[in-house]
Amino acid sequence: MIVCVYIPRFALTVAAGGAQALAGKALALAPPVAGGELRVGEVSGAAEAHGIAAGMAIGEALARCPELELIAVDPLAAATAWESALCALEGIGAAVESTQEGVAYFEADGLRGLHGSDADTLAAARRVLGRPAKIGAGPTRFCALAAALASRGRRAKIVNAHGSHAMLTATSIDLLGRREETTMLVEPLRRLGVRTLGELRGLGAAAMSDRFGDPGIFAYGLAAGADTPLAPRTLEDALSESLHVGDASSGTMLARVLGVLVDRLLARPQRRGRTLRAVVLSAGLDGGGTWREQVVFREALGDGERMRLALSTRLALLPAPAQTLRLEVERFGPAGGEQQALLERDIQARRERLREAVQQVRSVAGPDAALRAVCIDPDSRVPERRVVLTPLP
Repeated sequence: MIVCVYIPRFALTVAAGGAQALAGKALALAPPVAGGELRVGEVSGAAEAHGIAAGMAIGEALARCPELELIAVDPLAAATAWESALCALEGIGAAVESTQEGVAYFEADGLRGLHGSDADTLAAARRVLGRPAKIGAGPTRFCALAAALASRGRRAKIVNAHGSHAMLTATSIDLLGRREETTMLVEPLRRLGVRTLGELRGLGAAAMSDRFGDPGIFAYGLAAGADTPLAPRTLEDALSESLHVGDASSGTMLARVLGVLVDRLLARPQRRGRTLRAVVLSAGLDGGGTWREQVVFREALGDGERMRLALSTRLALLPAPAQTLRLEVERFGPAGGEQQALLERDIQARRERLREAVQQVRSVAGPDAALRAVCIDPDSRVPERRVVLTPLP
């Protein structure tokens, strides 16, 4: 049995400061990036009562509800809060999969020995979350999500294979919009007059394949009660580095600060020689708010220069001047570096000998024995802001 934990309006609740702040107020998340498409994000229940939905244009939303209050999105706070929720679920023994904030899945069969019955396992999950959540359980991930959305109050909804078939038959095709593989099919299916997953199943696999290709076949399988296996996340060491930027607003200064963060992160002994496959670059913005960007490298990297080149392009996406810059490892790669070209063997050998010498000096005199000076703000009147010491890579 697969369990789905769904926390409605998670990002909006975090940005507003708690579920109590949403009571009776027409609230909506403002567009996350300046200069992007002006559409609201998650909306409160009072805003939904006025006919406002997520993804609606701001002009239309304000026309329907002039009292609508837009709240700046806080992606860093939402990511931190969701990570705490996932860690709480892992604390009860669950191997958690999560592809979006507010929705998590885990297999309950292996937890019966720890908590007893399935009901006790669901109660333990609700207890450790510490916030209102909808919980559903079913034979597949898709059925569990449908059960969670159909649950009422604090009572979890559990369906078996037979019950899930009947439940999916009456479920709206809007549920396909919650899966990345099928979200683009919702609008075309509505134009064809398909309203429920039962009607979609009535079209047949051949018709769905002919019209929509592989996404159509996958959507038909979901409507028929099939789904892919869970892919629980792997537990990684929490490594991060941050640096106060101050009033730095130029791209050159931010690039220098980013280089310092990369050097410090690669020099951490907890890395144990592993490469980095995915990192998260975040910033605290001037005037309030945060910015967060996930960066997945094309190949696992252990070279600081290549990492700086890959990450520096993301600094142009900052919607406002940054006060702090933070770099965090999200997923490690295998140990060792990238394979080098044959003609660069001598240069690589010298770099390896220099790296080994630095490691020997650090082992004798401590981790701060080999440092290099990086110029951050040469025009600053504060000496500590002109030059920053960073570990020698």
